[in-house]
Amino acid sequence: MTDDEPLYDVLIPPGVPQKIIFAVTEKFDVKVVERMEKLKFANMEGDERELLAFRGPLETVQKVEKYMIEQLKAFVEEK
Repeated sequence: MTDDEPLYDVLIPPGVPQKIIFAVTEKFDVKVVERMEKLKFANMEGDERELLAFRGPLETVQKVEKYMIEQLKAFVEEK
């Protein structure tokens, strides 16, 4: 990452196993950051929660998102 390129976030859904988060940070040049997000479901309408996100350049976070989804699917299938 360079200081002058725009950075983007991919939110990490609550419940993602730590081993997947660690694998992403080892495989890709991204940082794990905290972000406040408003929740929009059922009895939590308007609540704000601090969520984790991967932050990096657009092309990288697009790859991260794809990789994370693949890893989550594999994790669920092995259970």
